[in-house]
Amino acid sequence: MVTVHHRTVSVDGLDVFYREAGPDDAPVLLLLHGYPTSSHMFRHLIPALADRYRVIAPDHIGFGRSSAPSVDDFEYTFAALAQVTGGFLATIGVTQYTIYVQDYGAPIGWRLALADPAAVVGVISQNGNAYEEGFVPGFWNPIWTDGAERTAATRDALRPALGRDAVEWQYTHGVPDPTTVDPDAWEHDLALLARDGQDDVQLALFRDYTTNRDLYPEVHAWLRTSQVPVLAIWGRNDEIFAAAGATAFLRDAPHARVELIDGGHFLLESDLDRVAGTIRSWLQND
Repeated sequence: MVTVHHRTVSVDGLDVFYREAGPDDAPVLLLLHGYPTSSHMFRHLIPALADRYRVIAPDHIGFGRSSAPSVDDFEYTFAALAQVTGGFLATIGVTQYTIYVQDYGAPIGWRLALADPAAVVGVISQNGNAYEEGFVPGFWNPIWTDGAERTAATRDALRPALGRDAVEWQYTHGVPDPTTVDPDAWEHDLALLARDGQDDVQLALFRDYTTNRDLYPEVHAWLRTSQVPVLAIWGRNDEIFAAAGATAFLRDAPHARVELIDGGHFLLESDLDRVAGTIRSWLQND
């Protein structure tokens, strides 16, 4: 049986909680979660991969069990989250790794790669966007409007995304059989979103998301020049990041492996075994 450790380290005065399993000297897999969850989304994947890999999954600042300072005490931008993640890796002595990015984990992972290209030796993107084709307009247009206009009205228009219906929808949309999704997953997220100040934290990150699009040309250039191995494994029915975002990787990483699975945004909840098996075979071949 695999032992999963639950640890916390201090980075620039902030607590970073993380889950870790696997041999200390094994190749590192860094799992970077999305919104509105935490390393909790990897609770089943970690033991599925930790027999051969050192698997590490931190909670971003403002999420999970990591520090969640107010917006007055911390600048909630993706650049800031990436900076803390880089500090976290330095603190635990990790210098080279394959990234698994999902949702918010993607722009954090891309920033890590651009800051230290030699550190990232592989990319697993599970509904982790890097291309304009990936954005589903119906979901993203209100976020682009808020990023451009930055008014109280455009900000408040995003508040429903913090509510129960929207969070549950993220887990169940596009899943052929929603009964395969554990409702404890979204209940866990909703409990954390209910903390004081979380609405301001999440709305600040929504507003900052436009900065991630600006980064895409640099990410594409890094993919082309580094020739880093890429696995894009995607829930093809995702109505947040469309399947076109997965196939777009082939433009800059023509040897990428693209797997489109009949599922939604949180693919690990409905298709864990297939995702884990695909990752294992890809890692062994690459």
